[in-house]
Amino acid sequence: MSGGDSGDSGEGAEVDEAEGGDATRLRRWRLVLGEAAEEALGSVEGADLGMDRALAALYGGGGGKRRGGLGSSAPAVARWLGDIRRYFPSTVVSLLQRDAVERLGIERLLLEPELLATLEPNVELAAMLVELGESMPVETRETARAVVRKVTSELERRLRDALMQAVRGAVRGARTRRPRARDIDWPKTIEKNLGRAVMIGEPARAVPVPARLVGWRRRDTALKDVILCVDQSGSMVPSLVYASVMGAVMASVRAVRTRFVAFSTEVVDLSALLRDPVELLFGAHLDGGTDIGAALGYCQRLVERPSDTVLVLISDLGEGGEPKVMLARLAELVRAGVRVVVLLALSDEGEPLHDEALAQEVANLGVPCFACTPDRFPAMMAAALAGRQPSSTSPD
Repeated sequence: MSGGDSGDSGEGAEVDEAEGGDATRLRRWRLVLGEAAEEALGSVEGADLGMDRALAALYGGGGGKRRGGLGSSAPAVARWLGDIRRYFPSTVVSLLQRDAVERLGIERLLLEPELLATLEPNVELAAMLVELGESMPVETRETARAVVRKVTSELERRLRDALMQAVRGAVRGARTRRPRARDIDWPKTIEKNLGRAVMIGEPARAVPVPARLVGWRRRDTALKDVILCVDQSGSMVPSLVYASVMGAVMASVRAVRTRFVAFSTEVVDLSALLRDPVELLFGAHLDGGTDIGAALGYCQRLVERPSDTVLVLISDLGEGGEPKVMLARLAELVRAGVRVVVLLALSDEGEPLHDEALAQEVANLGVPCFACTPDRFPAMMAAALAGRQPSSTSPD
């Protein structure tokens, strides 16, 4: 078959149905391979032509050795950014932006405020800006923070209700028959008083008064402690972005005391910044190394009530220190009664590259070890807080 030009005809549509979409596949291959495949696969037009030009500007003229050609002028880059948003969905835009930085070294995408303001805000972009940190020019930093704040605010809007509901449901206090008004469990109170309520007042205006109130006992101290221990090496920065939002939401729940520890080869306690995910992210110090054992050693010192503590280690287990130290400290935490969960990633990207042998040794200690999407994090957290075995698939 030849010619992508038949794809828009009625005959081409019939071919799609009869042959499983061959015309669509040819069109897509033409866009992938670029102008070099035009003779074999035909030309493109309309929106496809716009997509082809945008791809050619980034990846070059075609073939397996395509090279980018966005040029050096900021206006050309700005036009290209507008084009990719016009022709591609936001998920593809994010990928193209990342490739533009990685393949062509267009650091001005991230370092010039005018261009930065035109980028599609997403977790990957926020991660890049966090990685750059203090290396960004002063005039760019406020724009960078604004972009990261937009990303974290959107994540919090999307995840807050489910996480707060899950955490509160898992850490309710003990029952009491003398609750304060705001702590009365009305469904249970009504159930316990069916047929037992006392009627007070004149018969025509009598109101029922429950003989027994049921509610939750208010505690002055948190019911559970949560320690988020997050790997801030380069490959884990998207997980760091999500974790900062999760930590901020949990910090707003009075029944839970949340600590946030970030680590590379150094360990930094960012708990004081939990109320503001943006400040927390830019308070991290990324140096590329990883010492999980040292981070766990610090977390051990934070544990005051082992049986009421959940430690979530978020790391791909690329241990740069001594793995035996890491495993020994995990084992000590488990023996002490701390509920430990290891998340190989907290992101939408699925299971990451990780040390599979080390992950198996962690699992052999009885520590759940899996990747987790942000949407599944609330259920995972609720299970851990309630003393159930969390998993990557269980809705509980």
